Amino acid sequence: MMETKTSHLPNMELWKQWKEQGDTEAKKLLIETYLPLVDFVSNRLAVGLPKNVSKDDLSSYGVMGLMDATEKFDYERGLQFETYASWRIRGAIIDGLRQGDWVPRSVREKAKKVEEAYTVLEQKYLRTVTDAEVSDYLELSEKEFQHMLQDISITAICSLEDPIGEEETETRLNVLVDERAKNPESKVGEFFLKESLVKAIERLTEKERTVVSLLYYEDLSLSEIAEVMSLSPSRISQLHSKAILRLRGSLGRLKGQLFENP
Repeated sequence: MMETKTSHLPNMELWKQWKEQGDTEAKKLLIETYLPLVDFVSNRLAVGLPKNVSKDDLSSYGVMGLMDATEKFDYERGLQFETYASWRIRGAIIDGLRQGDWVPRSVREKAKKVEEAYTVLEQKYLRTVTDAEVSDYLELSEKEFQHMLQDISITAICSLEDPIGEEETETRLNVLVDERAKNPESKVGEFFLKESLVKAIERLTEKERTVVSLLYYEDLSLSEIAEVMSLSPSRISQLHSKAILRLRGSLGRLKGQLFENP
């Protein structure tokens, strides 16, 4: 994903100097070493954002995320800093954009309506619903529905600080834990999450599953996925938006069933 300026051993030495001795020069070198992560993450996020969003702003937010990751990372836990920092950088960029009110309220309301449509219709028919059925539910033409998907594509990203449970303090960031730790409660939660996600993904169309797989598992950008699938970037963006909204609706429904049936 990126090339570091030093080998693993020097990096480990830098981590020790920074974390154990408080060497600020070592911290500076670590930030410079992993700075390419900021470009990598910001470039991926930029694909689905409006043109008026400045690339410099994304980078500035990302650098703050990298600095925060460097402050909070525990190198002794055996985790990959690149993975941890990428999430921190992404979260910092999204949080920075949200503070700047970059998504109009009207767009968020549209996203909420589409998510509700998927939740209601798929619970009613117990299958993946078509664009025509969603359009009919929303009292829109299919062309208007496609335009709506394009408008809300910029909302299909999420922050690590967003709550994922009943408690506001339970966020995505909380699940970034040491894989070696033996915690029965977290294992049960992880099992349920995986089972729920599998069921939700099964409801996606073939094209939607392909986009999700290439984007989140193969680490391709939306433009690269467009080339692979021989579709336009805007069409890939629409498929991604529909997949995210379907998944949100399905996971929300499964979550409700869990709490209704203790």
